[in-house]
Amino acid sequence: MPATAKSPLPEKPPARAAAAAPAAPGSGLSQVQRALRKLGLVRDIDFALYLPMRYEDETRIVRLADTRDGDMAQIEGVVTECEVAYRPRRQLIATIDDGSDTCQLRFFNFYPSQQKQLAVGARVRVRGEVRGGFVGRQMMHPTVKAAGTALPEALTPIYSTVAGLAQPVLRREVRSGLARAVLDETIPVQIGLRGAWDLRSALNFLHYPAPDVAIATLEDHSHPAWQRIKAEELLAQQLSQLQARRERAAQRAPVLDVSTAPAGGKGSLHDELLGVLPFGLTGAQQRVGEEITRDLGREVPMHRLLQGDVGSGKTVVAALAAARCIDAGFQCALMAPTEILAAQHFGKLVGWLDPLLAERGLRVAWLTGSQKKKERDAMAAAVESGEAALVIGTHAVISEKVRFHNLALAIIDEQHRFGVAQRLALRGKARNELEPHLLMMSATPIPRTLAMSYYADLDVSTLDELPPGRTPIVTKLVAEHRRDEVIARIRAQIEQGRQVYWVCPLIEESEAVDLRNATATRDELAEVLGPEVGVGLLHSRMPTAEKQAVMAAFTANTLHVLVSTTVIEVGVDVPNASLMVIEHAERFGLSQLHQLRGRVGRGAAASACVLLYAPGDSGRVGEAARARLKAMAETGDGFEIARRDLEIRGPGEFLGARQSGAPLLRFADLTTDTLLLDWARELAPVMLQKHPELAQRHIDRWLGTKAEYLKA
Repeated sequence: MPATAKSPLPEKPPARAAAAAPAAPGSGLSQVQRALRKLGLVRDIDFALYLPMRYEDETRIVRLADTRDGDMAQIEGVVTECEVAYRPRRQLIATIDDGSDTCQLRFFNFYPSQQKQLAVGARVRVRGEVRGGFVGRQMMHPTVKAAGTALPEALTPIYSTVAGLAQPVLRREVRSGLARAVLDETIPVQIGLRGAWDLRSALNFLHYPAPDVAIATLEDHSHPAWQRIKAEELLAQQLSQLQARRERAAQRAPVLDVSTAPAGGKGSLHDELLGVLPFGLTGAQQRVGEEITRDLGREVPMHRLLQGDVGSGKTVVAALAAARCIDAGFQCALMAPTEILAAQHFGKLVGWLDPLLAERGLRVAWLTGSQKKKERDAMAAAVESGEAALVIGTHAVISEKVRFHNLALAIIDEQHRFGVAQRLALRGKARNELEPHLLMMSATPIPRTLAMSYYADLDVSTLDELPPGRTPIVTKLVAEHRRDEVIARIRAQIEQGRQVYWVCPLIEESEAVDLRNATATRDELAEVLGPEVGVGLLHSRMPTAEKQAVMAAFTANTLHVLVSTTVIEVGVDVPNASLMVIEHAERFGLSQLHQLRGRVGRGAAASACVLLYAPGDSGRVGEAARARLKAMAETGDGFEIARRDLEIRGPGEFLGARQSGAPLLRFADLTTDTLLLDWARELAPVMLQKHPELAQRHIDRWLGTKAEYLKA
């Protein structure tokens, strides 16, 4: 479609209301200003890019006789009756006649002004959904205006809003911002979208579409004007990611040259660690280890995502990377989102590395928020002196009181569960104006389209091979009414010497959500299975020492059944556990279900995961929940799980805290707009190299200051 495509616009936008302008220093914000800020509407361009979620057609009047049940229609007629009825509840009932038929209007919430507006004999314009019924046509809570005013020339935009910000006010602000926004071209014609709509035409059209446009092309974002907007958005994202990568390339990190002799005259810690591991590395682990080693040997900071399915051996790769760092005479930090996961890493790495480090006068430090002050201070002193070559912990690692001697490698496990600010804080722990190398780990594999967009500034290493000895996990969907059969299966597993997880979604009863709680489930299982079976309870509100004692008892097989909340989602490794029961599985996310399932199948015994689901009042689970359960039953491949999860949830929810504070794609859809994504990926480096000023203006227009967050 030509760039000169026109769309009907209001003749002249009113002056921008003062409410939308940034408040002067020291002045308070009005309710409207606060609401606009909540929506992220501050700059003129923010208003211009705030596109409607749907439209209403107020451009024509139809005859009542021509409407059908369910139609959204706008009619004009004379009020023939109007009264307030009190049974079965207080309501305003009016009848209008447009000359072709009559329609009854009902209002359960109304004001005296509405009653006056609908006085008998008044001619009004009414818009709402026409419903058929025993008493003829009806409209419930329609919009009512005085008849005879000019009809708009464009569809009426409906914007997503918040409390305290009415549609007419928001429309006025958007219209004003759109008129004031600088919308000159930032994509050079010679390399850009030839023959496409220009940005101003596309935005004008999408805010005020012509009434003859096919509504479906607006709703599914397939209209050429939408294609222009999505292309611009994807280009801004690719430019910002590429810019972040290039800025990082200009930074300097410690060169972890492992060719030099380590301190103390000892052999290589990396080689010694390989020698003490009770297993050999998989081909994937060796390949990824070499990729990381190459990165660590360069002065450009590593920014690598290590992704691998549950049980693929990411911890071993992290330990070997830490050994490379320590061999070069520097410190390494490993941060995990929960104390249980951090403790699992600590237990493994201490067992592997502590004896080897002790020979070098070094140690592994442990830092968590639950430590007593004396212990935490002692650990912090060891970190500052450099005695602690490897520091493992939770958010406590990035507290202000923790100062590193010479941090060179930061490893973040389950990186999507940390916010941007937390990752930036860990990176800021390095000294001498050097950036630490950054290795982020995730057991939620990243689908290709996400890696090409949201992770375009990262190098991605993939562990696509499971260690030998991992047994396939059989997944069964079982309805709640078969609960007794599941408990019988638990008894059989315990008799064979195996252990069982039972996961509940809540800790205590909630009136809002009808879910069994973990405490009640523990009591029920203990009663049914008898005193000879040890049933333990684990949830996030328990004191740390109590949690550690329960996990130790389960690991030692003195507890046979562990009833838990999702605190065991990641990191827990008990090879003897062969059965996982997830109660109310329909309430869990797909990646969470996959993570939980990965807690079994870690030994030689055949393992199973039972997804216990409760159909709703309709006798079935919701569509999205059904899709999740179906995916779990059909595949154990984490990459296929991730692909389906992206389809079900979309990238915004899929990415979670990775994008905390950073821009998500508002308009483009990575599952359908792959051609536009490929175009943006191809154009971004050309534009950044040949037209850097235009590239920066394009980033500023679409992302503003939020582009900084992508550097995390």
